Amino acid sequence: MAKDYQPILPGDGDTDYARYMRIDALLSLQRSRAEMVHRDELLFQTVHQSTELWLKHACYESADAADLIRAEQPAAAVRLLARAGLGLHLVTEQLEMMHHLAPRDFNEFRAHLGNGSGFESPGWQGIRSCGKELADAFDKLLAARQVDLHELYLGDPDDPVHRLAEAMIEWDERVALWRVRHYKIATRIIGHGIVGTKGTPVDVLARLIAHKFFPALWAVRTGLTLAADGELDDGLDGALGDGLDGEPGGGPDGGADGASCPI
Repeated sequence: MAKDYQPILPGDGDTDYARYMRIDALLSLQRSRAEMVHRDELLFQTVHQSTELWLKHACYESADAADLIRAEQPAAAVRLLARAGLGLHLVTEQLEMMHHLAPRDFNEFRAHLGNGSGFESPGWQGIRSCGKELADAFDKLLAARQVDLHELYLGDPDDPVHRLAEAMIEWDERVALWRVRHYKIATRIIGHGIVGTKGTPVDVLARLIAHKFFPALWAVRTGLTLAADGELDDGLDGALGDGLDGEPGGGPDGGADGASCPI
């Protein structure tokens, strides 16, 4: 007797694929042609909606990684941070599609975005929160194990804590690379000196590129270089201090954020 392959899952859709993936709901989230002011609204919405999905996943993995760090399981946390970092990479790479959005075409529907802004992105708000959680968990892990970062980086690179530190640097770098790409895309489309839909000047984004979620992990590299050059006495402490360059507007939770999207 032939096996019956008819849909068995509950939900909308003619197939189990459509029902499990909620395809009908997913594909209904974009403006229809009748609602569009310009045909490129689909491009714009697709980039931003898929960004939110990948950021949701990156936050999901990052939050669990922070829990694993708190549980002193650094090796397991590394695996999840790799997933989160890849999600951030994909978010950055898909900005390539925005190169195909001409300034004239964007200006035809820009006013129809209302006062919406990347400030309100739940994905980027989540990334900021995860960055704080990861930093706090990592600091506590170092304290619990009495680990000195300078000594850690002079030791075995296969040490689970060393591998965790590098996974966190990768995560931090991925965010910074997105900020660089996003800033260049924004200025390519709307230019410099323009105030975004939420009242944020586009050039504020340039000042956020240097922000670090884990400044001590960047500063330890400065310390290693100073030590190699015989200049450590001039200040590893100073190097660590130089790394603490929080975001304009009062740090990661204040003022402007790298997620601010004037376009």
